[in-house]
Amino acid sequence: MPGTKKKVSYFYDPEVGNFHYGGGHPMKPHRLALTNTLVFSYGLHDKMEVCRPYHASAYDMCRFHDPEYVKFIKSVTPDNAQGILKDLSKTFCVGEDCPSFSGIFEFCSIYTGASLEGAMKLNSGACDIAVNWSGGLHHAKKAEASGFCYINDIVIAILELLKHHPRVLYIDIDIHHGDGVQEAFYLTDRVMTCSFHKYGGGFFPGTGHMYELGLDLGKYFSVNVPLKDGIDDSGFQYVFKPIIQGIIEHFQPSCIVLQCGADSLGCDRLGGFNLTTRGHGECVSYVKSFNIPLLVLGGGGYTVRNVARCWTHETALLLEEPVVNELPYNDYFEYFAPDFGLHPEIGTRIENQNPKAYLDQIKTMVLENLRILDHAPSVQMQVIPPPLLDTEEKDEESNADERETVTAREKRVVPENEYYAAAGDQDADKVFAT
Repeated sequence: MPGTKKKVSYFYDPEVGNFHYGGGHPMKPHRLALTNTLVFSYGLHDKMEVCRPYHASAYDMCRFHDPEYVKFIKSVTPDNAQGILKDLSKTFCVGEDCPSFSGIFEFCSIYTGASLEGAMKLNSGACDIAVNWSGGLHHAKKAEASGFCYINDIVIAILELLKHHPRVLYIDIDIHHGDGVQEAFYLTDRVMTCSFHKYGGGFFPGTGHMYELGLDLGKYFSVNVPLKDGIDDSGFQYVFKPIIQGIIEHFQPSCIVLQCGADSLGCDRLGGFNLTTRGHGECVSYVKSFNIPLLVLGGGGYTVRNVARCWTHETALLLEEPVVNELPYNDYFEYFAPDFGLHPEIGTRIENQNPKAYLDQIKTMVLENLRILDHAPSVQMQVIPPPLLDTEEKDEESNADERETVTAREKRVVPENEYYAAAGDQDADKVFAT
C-alpha cells in the first residue's frame, strides 16, 4: 500500500569485493566493499534483511548462456587464456576489456546468484524490493563477454521473474546502453527494455539508437533514450519521468528490474554526464513510487568513492531512511577526502549538449510509439515451473530438477543479532537524520 514501508532484502557476499580484473583496469570490484561498509556504517542493515547470496552454478548460467561458453568461463585462467585456450578466448571475446582474471567463475557465480535469489524472493512474496549492487552486468551476450561483463545476471533473473510475472519492465540508467539485455528480449512482448544512455561518437557499445524498437512480437517493446554529453539532473528527469510513467501506463508491468549503473554520475572515469548522486537517486525513488515489486541492481561506475556514495544513498532511499550528509567514520574513510560527504559536488563539469528541443524530440517519439500499443500483452495461463535455484553443482548424472530447500535458504539470511547495534552501545554514532 502507498505510504507503507516496503520489505527490503539486501544481498552481499564479503568475497565479491576481493576479485581483481588486473592492474590498470577500470572495473574495480572493491567498490562493492566500500558500498557495503558505508551501508553498514549508516546502520541501514538494521532496517532490512541482509542475505549472503546463493552462488549460481554453471547449470543456472546455462539458462541463458551457451553451455560451451559457460564451460570456458569456468575453466579459463590467466595462464591458459594465452595457452591451450587462446583460440577460445578470441571466440568468446575474453581479452583486454574482459580479461581472464583469477577466480572469474567464482565472481560470476556470486553476483549472478544474488540477482537470481533476489528474483526468487520477489516471486515468492518474501520481499517487496531486492537489492544486489554486485549485479547489473548488462553487456554480456549469450556466448560472448563484453564491456567488463561475463555472465548476464540480469537476463537470468528476468527469466526467473517471468515464471510468475506476465510482464517485466527493465530500466537501465547506466551511461552505457543495456545492449545485452535488449538483445536477449528483442523478439518478445513480455519484457520491455528501456535504456537511458549516451549515444554517438563511437561511444561503447555503439547501440541504443531511438529507432531500435524490437522485432516481431517485440516491436515497440524496446525503448531507447539516446543522450549526449553533459546532461544534468533536470534534463535527465525531464525525459525520465514522463517516459517511465508512459511505459507503466501502457505496458502495465507486474515487476520491475532497475539497473543503476553509477557511471552516469558526473566525474566518472569513463562517463560524460553531469548527474549528481541526488539526481541519480531521484530515478530510483520515482520507480519505487509505483509500488511494483522491484529488483535493484548495480552496473557500471568507475570512480570508486562516488559509486559507493551513490548506491548507499539509494539504499537509504529504498528503505525510506533519511541519512545525514556527513559520512560516519569507517574503514575506508580516507577514500572520501576531502569533503567526507555523501553528496559531493560532481555535477556541471561537462558542457550540456542536450538542448530542450532535442529532449522534446526523443520524449515525443517514445510516447507516440507507446500509444501504438493498444493494451498490455496477455499471457496464457500455464503451470508455473519450480524456482531456478539449485544448491549443488550439476553433473551429467545429477537430477536437474533438484532445488534448494527453504531451510537451506534461511541459513543464508544474516541473523539480526550478528551486528551489535543496541541502544546502549556508547560507541555507536547517531547517523540518521532528524
